Amino acid sequence: MIDKLHYISQGNETSSQLDTIKNALDAGCGWIQLRIKNQPERVILKSAIEAGKLCEKYKARLIINDHPHIALESGAYGVHLGLNDMEIEKAREITGKEMIIGGTANTFEHIRQRVNEGADYIGLGPYRFTTTKQNLSPVIGLEGYKLIMQQMLDSNIRIPVIAIGGITLPDISLIMQTKVHGVAISGALTNNLDQKKIVEDIYRLVRDTQPDAIKN
Repeated sequence: MIDKLHYISQGNETSSQLDTIKNALDAGCGWIQLRIKNQPERVILKSAIEAGKLCEKYKARLIINDHPHIALESGAYGVHLGLNDMEIEKAREITGKEMIIGGTANTFEHIRQRVNEGADYIGLGPYRFTTTKQNLSPVIGLEGYKLIMQQMLDSNIRIPVIAIGGITLPDISLIMQTKVHGVAISGALTNNLDQKKIVEDIYRLVRDTQPDAIKN
């Protein structure tokens, strides 16, 4: 089952990454994506193993960004692949059929591509500009989400879609009304002084917005 709240880790060093992950777990997050860029694989693997221990302690699920081999070796629940990362079919050969694989998308055409590749869920974004990610794809915005989700409905494409990219608490009700499955956050949680409350608020918002209550 794909959680409705994904936390994307932040930090430039292993210790700071693990600190942000532990804080998110303490706050109640049940789905953690370890995202480390521009580091050797041995460094990422070390962080993945330690993050896996933390997630196991909290009964949370760990997703590894970009690296199927590391996801497999660290015993992670899944791997998330960007559009310029390894193809999902090739990643599946490494991870096996049981591991969850998520794929990034920026357009409806990307979603078709990801579904054909066999993704288990889609990370669709960015919602707005964010400094968290380098080489940012074109911003989608609320109207873009409405259009893409409607295109999915019209094409009978059913796959969990997670909105991502610069999302803050006030955005979530509107985003959920586009019929996405859930949201991913990073800085909005990492930089918040009361992380437990914001996680509680987000879970309430993503669970209380029901698709059958949405008016077209």
